[in-house]
Amino acid sequence: MEAKLTREQANDLLHKYVKGENYIVHSYAVEAIMRGLAKKLAPDDVEYWGICGLLHDLDEETAPWRDDFATHGPVSCQILQDEGFGDPVMENAIKSHNPACGKNPETTLEYALIAADPMSGFIKAIAQIYPDKKVASVKHKSVTKRFKEARFAAGANRQYMSLIEKTGMSMDEFIDIALESMTEIADVLGL
Repeated sequence: MEAKLTREQANDLLHKYVKGENYIVHSYAVEAIMRGLAKKLAPDDVEYWGICGLLHDLDEETAPWRDDFATHGPVSCQILQDEGFGDPVMENAIKSHNPACGKNPETTLEYALIAADPMSGFIKAIAQIYPDKKVASVKHKSVTKRFKEARFAAGANRQYMSLIEKTGMSMDEFIDIALESMTEIADVLGL
């Protein structure tokens, strides 16, 4: 899948529409995980998958999602179209990470994105309970243990994370890829 926009253009768009540092850092984390997943699931599309991850929350500060959660995703797609980067495959992936907007995941890319989004926050939450607050300190066993604790990082949708299995990848492999991918950019994430 050839990206219509470059990583640099995507990053410029992210910074144009998203100002909150936490949202930007989250976008970088999801991008990293998506790149890691693509290396295994779609080796020819690593850049494209990364860009989908980078832009999945492009409308975080512009969509009225707090009043109508169904707007989260479609507004991002409208921004991409308005900016001249309309791409139905990317738009479907972005919309499908929020099924409330009416688009459920159906493709490997879409399942990867809906799983990567909450996993990034889940791993960050685990890292933050460690004394050094470093993602490099987070072990696979900690992720699987915390996954079973419903009250821990309750906002991280475990059902969405489990959808990674629809790609043919095991949860164990997904955890390893997510940890490795986030560790690679730990300095960018402040973790």
